[in-house]
Amino acid sequence: MAFRADEEKQRGHERALDYLVPKDGSPELRDKARNEILSIIEKHGPVIDSYPSWHPLVSNHNDRYPETSPSNRCGYKGLDHTILLAHGFITCPYHSSDELIESVYNFPYNSAATITAKRTNIPLYHSTTESVLVVCEWAGFSQNDGMIPKSIAIPLMLEKEIPNWRWSEVGETWESMRPYFLGQPYGSRSSLFVSQETGQAMKTIWNAIINTGMYGPIRV
Repeated sequence: MAFRADEEKQRGHERALDYLVPKDGSPELRDKARNEILSIIEKHGPVIDSYPSWHPLVSNHNDRYPETSPSNRCGYKGLDHTILLAHGFITCPYHSSDELIESVYNFPYNSAATITAKRTNIPLYHSTTESVLVVCEWAGFSQNDGMIPKSIAIPLMLEKEIPNWRWSEVGETWESMRPYFLGQPYGSRSSLFVSQETGQAMKTIWNAIINTGMYGPIRV
């Protein structure tokens, strides 16, 4: 099936509202929650299924075991009931969110972006949660169209992938690495994170790298 960005954005939009508007809330709370969610998506969206493994929101992981969703393996503590956005995510623990917010501010320095966390104005998912918005504040580019430019996406990809030559036994093809490089949902060379131009550049560079043999024979 062809990748249609607008359709994927709408699908994610509807999923976020269905999941995060508190079903136990009063009509007033539900209206406020809906407005809060729409405002967050407009600023930090669109809603996505998973991140590229080089994205600052998940890149604080063991390089041998890449992660594409926020978890304790990326340094987060106390996540629960989470919706992912291209440049942030909303998580809604029932318990105190202090541990989560503290874990975010203990992340190592990343020159490409700063990760911040704050409680939302109203509870989301359920009327008793302490909902938190975690945001990737990019450095070095204006996020006007929501796309991460190749001048940032490619260095971040290479920073994660080049060291793998030390332990890799085979070179993975572009087809098998697309979910890790483009994030999900994705097409053949683009996603809700990177444009066709950026995706094509990533593909070209990746093919050149694996054809050196530095990771071993290319997996068939």
